[in-house]
Amino acid sequence: MKALVYTAPLEVTYRDEPDPALEAGEVVLRIDAVGICGSDMHAYHGHDPRRNPPLILGHELSGTVVAGPNLGKRFTANPLITCGRCDYCVQGRNNLCSNRTMVGMTRPGAFAERMSIPASSLVEIPADMDARTAALTEPAATALHALNLSMRAMHRPLAEGKLLVIGGGAIGMLAALLAKHLGCVDIRVAETNALRRESVARHAGVGAFDPLAVPVAEASMDLVVDAVGAKATRNAAFAAVKPGGVIMHVGLQDWASEIDMRKLTLAEITLLGTYTYSTADLRATVAALRAGAFGDLAWVEERPLAEGARAFRDLHEGRSASAKIVLRP
Repeated sequence: MKALVYTAPLEVTYRDEPDPALEAGEVVLRIDAVGICGSDMHAYHGHDPRRNPPLILGHELSGTVVAGPNLGKRFTANPLITCGRCDYCVQGRNNLCSNRTMVGMTRPGAFAERMSIPASSLVEIPADMDARTAALTEPAATALHALNLSMRAMHRPLAEGKLLVIGGGAIGMLAALLAKHLGCVDIRVAETNALRRESVARHAGVGAFDPLAVPVAEASMDLVVDAVGAKATRNAAFAAVKPGGVIMHVGLQDWASEIDMRKLTLAEITLLGTYTYSTADLRATVAALRAGAFGDLAWVEERPLAEGARAFRDLHEGRSASAKIVLRP
């Protein structure tokens, strides 16, 4: 089969790879669509020690079963391979599974014509859902999970609050779209890339601005979603949040930095970290996508898998206005 393989930092290669074998308890999917995630870009930049070349990346997928149970049926999937036995799995928080592994990290991913995955990871999609939309389930579920956790921590409903999203990539865009659907009317998106600012403004219909040119007013936001996770964005989040407000930390660009612990304490800030989603979140997201909660997704760009190397370069160099490129094998 053909696959797009991460072969070295700043290099992915479209080449022949062995077909996946059908193992007990698993299925083989024909990949119909697969999105490029920010974590794939992190690996591409050589910044993720968990993803070592050569490796087939890719975990935002939709596909059709071509071997194993449910032959011929269409699914997206939970790329977190969980044990189902630990306390977290039993509690329904399988994103925190003590024994988790992951598609596109510890096993070959979805930037390929075919991929194997445990049948227990499959999430069924409606017959009328197109492959591109279904492939958006994984990043959209990240946004849904983050907003659900945020709303539990807020003292007033999200619809009454002011929301700042830092980062106009896919998670930031999806978070803004979902917040708008949930009734939040005061949403601002901080994004340094001019092409993405234009895309956010056009497709999400919310205010997008360059935080390097127009800093956010201090202590002005009820909820800040940091979808970048860099030292500078963490500092910006702490500066922007109101006393008693909530910071939701989603991005993982930088692994460590100092934060304003004095403000966290004296202003009674709630700082939350979030990791991916549960299987229940994925199922809820499929329903939300079908209901149009994330808009029409017209901002998503499609390209052939064979042109994946160019897509990675365009994202690396900031040449793509789209926050999400979906590849089609």
